[in-house]
Amino acid sequence: MPAPIFIGSDIYRHSSYGGRHPLSIPRVSTVMDLARALGWLPAAQYRTSPRAKPAALTGFHTPDYVDALMRAEAEGAVDAETRGRHALGTFSNPVFPEVFRRPATGAGGVMLAAELVREGGVVHVPGGGTHHALSDRANGFCYLNDPVLCILHLRALGMRRIAYVDIDAHHCDGVEVAFAGAPDVLMISVHEEDRWPFTGRLQDDGGGNAFNLPVPRGFGDAGMALVRERLVLPALGIFEADAIVLQSGADGVTEDPLSRLAMSNGAHAAMALALRTMSPRLIVLGGGGYNPWSVGRCWTRIWGALNGFEAPARLPLEAAEVLEALTWSGRAAGRSPPPEWKATLADPPRQGLDPAALSRQIVLLEARLPGLTDRLARLGEPERASRAGPAPHRHQA
Repeated sequence: MPAPIFIGSDIYRHSSYGGRHPLSIPRVSTVMDLARALGWLPAAQYRTSPRAKPAALTGFHTPDYVDALMRAEAEGAVDAETRGRHALGTFSNPVFPEVFRRPATGAGGVMLAAELVREGGVVHVPGGGTHHALSDRANGFCYLNDPVLCILHLRALGMRRIAYVDIDAHHCDGVEVAFAGAPDVLMISVHEEDRWPFTGRLQDDGGGNAFNLPVPRGFGDAGMALVRERLVLPALGIFEADAIVLQSGADGVTEDPLSRLAMSNGAHAAMALALRTMSPRLIVLGGGGYNPWSVGRCWTRIWGALNGFEAPARLPLEAAEVLEALTWSGRAAGRSPPPEWKATLADPPRQGLDPAALSRQIVLLEARLPGLTDRLARLGEPERASRAGPAPHRHQA
């Protein structure tokens, strides 16, 4: 298998949602700088993300919405009608100078990732993972739904079975709406219960192809390991995906301000490594993450793990300086961050609550696993894309 590829962009260095927004912090640029400082990101493994053109975005988003997003960037504002219709210009989804270019760069990155894994491989796109956006509305800090666009592009490249696994603290409502009932897409979401957007209840099956597991506050590494071994990997074993897309939102780690989960970044790295064994193609996205130190360390650790690198016990000086330079305005923790946030990469294990508390929920979802076989029968038995497939289609980026 070829070496993993990292897709990034310098647009993330100078673009934010505004000083008062949770996404005012640097994230992707921190991962790029930290990985390079560690010697983990040679030029041969790096690709600059293209920016998806408007026509490429209308595979999921409506032309009116794409036009409104471009117009918002050009004019620097939206009128009341556009705000009401497309949810642009709100606190969650403000108008900022790169309001089209930044999400279009994320979308272009995931579509490039789909092309790069055409013959097999692993690609990390930390600028992707905006799983809340709807076809004609911004939603939950997300303007374009790049996981949906990624899955659609994998389909266009001949993938017949695509699995989407989401471990963000918030449920992937936009992705579930897009693929509800689709027999060729398996969706698994592990997210905090009673957390916005308040979707993804245990009984919600997305038309039969979604497995939703809301988990309680204090859910940690032990719980995620149990879920991985009893639900995620068995489901993927039945489904035999041609490609897997992992949304690895970092907001489930203990230090994140927008959830009450209690994982270490080791839980995220372990999930990525486990999924790598389940399909010849793996695309790892970013997602949530609102503490600049924890999100940068989490996604860098994932990238290192995918490349077979062990996280050092103490960061070398150049890498520590990347974290030392971070600030977190308006947060008390940002004024005096603990030393380990700036000097280490790997969190210590955090077992969290007793995973036995999840037993009933997992048993209910396990009971649905045999039904995957029936759903797969609807796909027929043509030649699998993992063995052969059509010539790739180039996206407009």
